[in-house]
Amino acid sequence: MTLLALALVLTAAVLHASWNLLAKRARGGAVFIGLFATLTVVAYAPVVAAYVVLVHPVLRWVHVLFAAISAGLHVGYFVVLQRGYRSGDLSVVYPLARGSGPALAALLAIVVLGERPGTLGMVGAGLIVASVFVLTGAGLPGRGGSSAVGYGLATGLFIGIYTVWDGYAVGHLGASPLLYSYLSEAGRALLLAPLALARKEELARLWRHVRGAAWGIALLSPLAYILVLTAMTFTPISLVAPAREISILIGTVMGTKLLAEGQGGRRLVGATGMVAGVALLALA
Repeated sequence: MTLLALALVLTAAVLHASWNLLAKRARGGAVFIGLFATLTVVAYAPVVAAYVVLVHPVLRWVHVLFAAISAGLHVGYFVVLQRGYRSGDLSVVYPLARGSGPALAALLAIVVLGERPGTLGMVGAGLIVASVFVLTGAGLPGRGGSSAVGYGLATGLFIGIYTVWDGYAVGHLGASPLLYSYLSEAGRALLLAPLALARKEELARLWRHVRGAAWGIALLSPLAYILVLTAMTFTPISLVAPAREISILIGTVMGTKLLAEGQGGRRLVGATGMVAGVALLALA
């Protein structure tokens, strides 16, 4: 993995953990997801317009099709993730989701796409994934118990599927990361618009109380994913997906320090293994 790819992925990790902290605090549902998806479309419209005018990216119908299906996958991902945050700790749901998802994505990239990341890359990926479960604490789910673990793993399943799906779109079909991501965001907003309009009172309440969190997620979530998709345009998915695991360390620190979820010693061991794994990925 090149230094540029690693820099993109690590920056995305900070942004990703930050918006998940906002999502945990907001404790929203499908209407909240529709709200920040709509805000994303509004906020990024000038950026995308300028990009289209200046760069003239190629947009084919297959890109639009892939983005539409990606929108559906991301709706499922966000719904399950938000339910997980309502039932369990950030430092449980987030590591499980981020750990199981990229592990599945790396496996799918190898089996389905035929990628061969090399020995160092595979060892690094394996070390990161193993460290996730040390960080999480197998058998120590914390608040929420089995439901939090279940939601975390279900979220990870969505992550694994959409990572390979979107990675194929930008890495093999030549879709522009920014334009592709924006189309997916717009599709998600459209899919959830009928629900939001049917629950106008809930939408108004969310706007009064958590619009700051909604704006934060609307800005940070797409930016984090665009950086990852950009890395995927010149780096194998099986390397990018596990490298994103560093966000687990950031998210866990946020959970233990900012939300007082505890258990720092064991997580330090897991964090050390993650750093070593990322170092191996950088050398691959």
